[in-house]
Amino acid sequence: MTGFDRTAEREVHRGHVWRVVVADFVAPDGARFERDIVRSPGAVAVVPLLFDPEGNPSVVLVEQFRSPYEALLVEIPAGMRDVEGEPTDVTAERELREEVGLAPGRLVHLFDLYPSPGMTDQVTTIYLATDCAPVERELHGPEEEHSSVLHVPLDDALVMIDAGRIRDAKTIAGLFAAERTLRSSDRDPD
Repeated sequence: MTGFDRTAEREVHRGHVWRVVVADFVAPDGARFERDIVRSPGAVAVVPLLFDPEGNPSVVLVEQFRSPYEALLVEIPAGMRDVEGEPTDVTAERELREEVGLAPGRLVHLFDLYPSPGMTDQVTTIYLATDCAPVERELHGPEEEHSSVLHVPLDDALVMIDAGRIRDAKTIAGLFAAERTLRSSDRDPD
């Protein structure tokens, strides 16, 4: 199909969630090459969309420490698919509850994202959550224990992207998809 064939793969590291492998490939012209690949169980992220009494949309975000950048990042709620066999919608509900204390009334699959295709096989499944009800947060780990939940008007969240305050790829893609979904629902009376 692609003309590229993976001929071998050897694990060089196994962590709590990820595995790092070195994979051997043959290109369409017969050239052989190696690539380091981070094997991932995948992730799920959720754009929780709320509406005030006038119908103005807002989103619920989490600001938490991210060790690779040694910085606080603003993100949509998300987490790894670290429960084997758990459907993505169940993972989405779990992460929403854990990170921001919401239970979705309605969960709609927006898209699947390849966050870093040159490095990992991870697929991040993005959902839109509406009709959310507050529940108790179930924090896990020091990052979540020291995180902050932010309620932000959707328009302000989009401005945060332009200002460089939101840099996370899944969050940027999820917020733009939520905004596009709202615009198309305004045009479509169904």
